[in-house]
Formats: sequence, C-alpha cells, structure tokens
Amino acid sequence: MKKNVIVSLADANYYPLLDELVNSIKQFRESDNIAICILDAGLEIKQKEALLKKVDEIKPAKWDIEVPGFKVKNKEWLKSQVSRAFLPNYFPNYDKYLWIDCDAWVNDWQSIELYFKACDNGKLGITQSIGPGYKTTSKVNWLFGKLAIIKSQNFKHAVKSNIGYSKARKLAFAPHINIGVFSLESNSPGWASWQKNLNETLKAGNIFGSEGLAINMSVYIDDLETEFLPLNCNWITSNLLPKFDEKQNTFVEPYLPNYKIGIMHLAAGIWKDGKDMRTNKDLTIKIETLEKKSLNKSLRFCN
Repeated sequence: MKKNVIVSLADANYYPLLDELVNSIKQFRESDNIAICILDAGLEIKQKEALLKKVDEIKPAKWDIEVPGFKVKNKEWLKSQVSRAFLPNYFPNYDKYLWIDCDAWVNDWQSIELYFKACDNGKLGITQSIGPGYKTTSKVNWLFGKLAIIKSQNFKHAVKSNIGYSKARKLAFAPHINIGVFSLESNSPGWASWQKNLNETLKAGNIFGSEGLAINMSVYIDDLETEFLPLNCNWITSNLLPKFDEKQNTFVEPYLPNYKIGIMHLAAGIWKDGKDMRTNKDLTIKIETLEKKSLNKSLRFCN
C-alpha cells in the first residue's frame, strides 16, 4: 500500500500539460512507491483512459464549497481553487499529500522528497515567491511623495475579498506564498484552517486566487506551522527565468551556486508574440547557459 500521493487537476485544454507532469514524475524510479491521483475538471474520455494507464486513480472534482453560478461561468477548472483544500476527502487512504499544479513538472526528485519531509508533524510544506534575483516583492502607487497605496498581491486579493483591513494589513508585505505546489499530512490542522479561510475568501472575492489568499491567511494570520522550502522546489518561470547547464543537461537557478531546478512551474505562462508556452509546446525563448551562451529552448517537459 502506497502511503504518499501526488495529486493534480486539469481540464481537456490542459491535458497535455498534465500528461507531461505525470511523465516527469514517472521518469524517476522512486515514483514506483508514490501514488499519483488526478482530479478531473473536464477531461475527455480518451484522455482519462490514457491517464489511467499511468496513474492510480481519477475522480471528478467538485465544488466542495458552494459558489454562485455566475462566478463559475462554465469554467470547470476553477474547481482547482476549491477542491485542493479537500484532498483527503477525495483520496482518503494516504498519509501525506503533495499537490503539483498541472502546469508544473518535476526536474529533480529531491524536491519531491523535501516536500514529503517538510509536512512532518502537521506542518505545511510550501515555497514563498521570493528569492535571490527578485527585483520587487510588492507594488505601490506613491502619492505626494510620501503616501502610498499598497498593491501587493496579498493585499489586493484581501481587500477584494472583504476579509477586513486588519487582516489585510497583516498580509500586505508578507512574502506571497504560491499554492501551486504544497504538502500536508492527512491529519494536519492545516486543512481545517485553510478550509475555514477559503469559506471566507470565496464569499466576496473572485474564485480565482481565493485558495492562495486563504493559505496565506493560514500561515500569516492563523500561524499555521510551516516549513518553507527553497525556491528551486517551486520555480515560477514568469518571475525569474532559469539558466541552462549544458554539461549536466538541466535547468538551474540563475545565481550561484546554480542549484538544479527541482520543480519547473509555468504559472502565469511564458509569453512570446502573444502566444503562451503552456498551450504552445513549439514556443521557445532565449535562455542563457552557465557558459554565457544563448539557447532557444522550451521550458516544457521533454522526455
């Protein structure tokens, strides 16, 4: 019986990315001891049939928290903004859960091990969206030279969700936590905290981003015990491009000591000429090598 599970979700449009994520996991022999489960948010029958040859289980995603129909607008993939906070309800037979967004892929198994280790004793294992090379952590509009309107991601979502200014201020300059990759034990208090906050953020705010705001509230307001993992465990390419190590044939962090990218995450997309790499695998961009050469490469997973 497998004790730990990796879970993701996709609809038919993002199936190619989901398939690549699964393949990137299966490339490592260590994956034989880890279950892979999928939440279906609009996959086609043929896509599910193909996936079932590789994964342990597929279940339809639900609206675990009721939301108004006008907010959904037939976007079934928005269930990912709710259902990931209820993973033990969908797949109850596991000790530890590792969620990876379908627009991410695994480049180094050590990151998987770190996430499963990070959530020991009820802790949340997650990565903050800040690190060496980041030019800014928050945006502000300056008024009259001294006064400023805060426009950080946390603060903006908090105000829009009507959670109250006292809570919004606590989040305003806290380093944003990306919920695209995280780990929790089945009995962690993190689930209850996250679900409580998600109920609150969904009442007034948009569905998209609500789960991220809720987990930031759990960490920075509810003081959920958290193990913060290094940036290469959830490398968000739209924030900072990696470099390429030609000798090792792998993507690495752009600054010394050039750690290997563990999980490559295409959140928000990589755009070129109006096209998004997430939906166009042929798209390439210029990536600098450690030898200061320039290569045209895709950041998508390639067997």
